[in-house]
Amino acid sequence: MITLEDIHLTYNPSTAAENHVLNGLNLHMESGEFATLIGGNGAGKTSIMNVLGGFVCPDSGRILIGDEDVTADPAWKRASRVARVFQSTADGICMKLSVEQNMALAYRRGSRPSIFRPAVTRKMRRLIVEKLESLGLGLEKRLGDQMGQLSGGQHQAIGLLMAAMQSSELLLLDEHTSALDPVTADSIMELTSKIVSEKKLTTLMITHSMRQALRYGTRVIMLHRGQIVLDFSGQEKAKLRVSDLLKIFEETSGEEADSALVLN
Repeated sequence: MITLEDIHLTYNPSTAAENHVLNGLNLHMESGEFATLIGGNGAGKTSIMNVLGGFVCPDSGRILIGDEDVTADPAWKRASRVARVFQSTADGICMKLSVEQNMALAYRRGSRPSIFRPAVTRKMRRLIVEKLESLGLGLEKRLGDQMGQLSGGQHQAIGLLMAAMQSSELLLLDEHTSALDPVTADSIMELTSKIVSEKKLTTLMITHSMRQALRYGTRVIMLHRGQIVLDFSGQEKAKLRVSDLLKIFEETSGEEADSALVLN
């Protein structure tokens, strides 16, 4: 269970560049929900990710994971509870480390390091090989290759596996297909859906693709000026079309949908 209560967040306060990006935002997600988050540029989507991940602390409000208030906990302290796959295929992984080393780091995410144990145990290697085999990309044969030698799609596929290595309470997907070509993006989204379903992960995904927002997940949320203006799930979501989202956005916000709401 994830809860945001009356979250306010301001960038560059008391300056000419002040931006009150989250305005009393409230969001509740039950365990196992897969919500897609859409909205124009500057709506506050990535700010929600940063607040949930502990990368920024809100001006006011509360963040609950389960029944625990984690508002003041920084990202490192939430590492065992919140996993994230970033928009850039280079973020969240170390390009100069091997495939195996990156996955080993993910396996130990949130645990205390020790100089008395090997970086990769036999048990861990078997698990890594098993996870990579499930992708069907032959990456289990490239354990020693540096991540920098792989393609963007392979980075994101491995990034998804890394995010799901531990039983996190929340998975954040920050436009994780936007840097990929359409065919690869569709492949990564199918993998995403499979992992989220099998692991029963509580997931929040930002996307600029309304098609993705409607096709995947159990819930679609639209953000505008730091507030939720649309929140549909179940049969309501199933009946929605892209044209419906545009119309609802325009009626709710009082503005025409801008070009940032990509119709792909």
